[in-house]
Amino acid sequence: MTETPLDHAHAQMQADPDAQMPRMRFYDRLLGAELFVLLERPMAAGQDRIEPKILTSEGVSFVLAFDREERLSQFVDGVEAPYAALTGRALAKMLAPQDIGLGLNLGVAPSEILLDGAAMIWLRDIAEQGPTSIDARPVSLNAPRGLPQDVLIALDAKLAGLTGLAAGAYLALADYADGSHSHILCFIDAAPEAHEALARAVSETLHLSGVEAGMLDVVFLPSHEAFVAKLAKVGLRFDLPQVEKPRERPAPGSDPDNPPKLR
Repeated sequence: MTETPLDHAHAQMQADPDAQMPRMRFYDRLLGAELFVLLERPMAAGQDRIEPKILTSEGVSFVLAFDREERLSQFVDGVEAPYAALTGRALAKMLAPQDIGLGLNLGVAPSEILLDGAAMIWLRDIAEQGPTSIDARPVSLNAPRGLPQDVLIALDAKLAGLTGLAAGAYLALADYADGSHSHILCFIDAAPEAHEALARAVSETLHLSGVEAGMLDVVFLPSHEAFVAKLAKVGLRFDLPQVEKPRERPAPGSDPDNPPKLR
């Protein structure tokens, strides 16, 4: 099986256990990852609560989750098993009040790790810290400066996983009319229903990078606004993956220049 983003982040964390940034980068990946949680029994129709399978080790309870369906299948030796797909963020919020930990990829991947209930509480608190969104317009824009390289790398990695939520984003240093300065991250053509998820994802990355969320403001603009053209001139662009649209094949005979062939 090919290496997953969590495998890569875990390997970097293990390579330098005393370094803070690789560890924070792993937790950032974990919050945004889709995890497949092994269940005790299948969910009934209309059921909105799940019953995860619990592993107990030395008196500590853990829910079992995997970052690939194939890894869950490998763990249960290919036997059909019920599961639920949740983000790491949602799982942390679910487990924290119960003081239950997470057993990730146990026995099936190099990224296997046990995170206790205290770690889930900490991750839940990171996920619940409110993002900063603003409406004020800067009086001038400049190229970003002063942000640690680790923060830029972490932002790039986080935005690369937010498929289809926006056309792209620009990072710039903004000057405001009151004399204040702040970096802004402007998402372009983001659907209104995606605003909160995008802002929260950025907030998580900043907190896990050791940067105060107030050092970066999040804004949302349509691509046709003149302000976006100014951002494009001085800002650092981040590309978000787009959802691939299925290719439509014309019906046979619909193209007069390319008639169907007889067999």
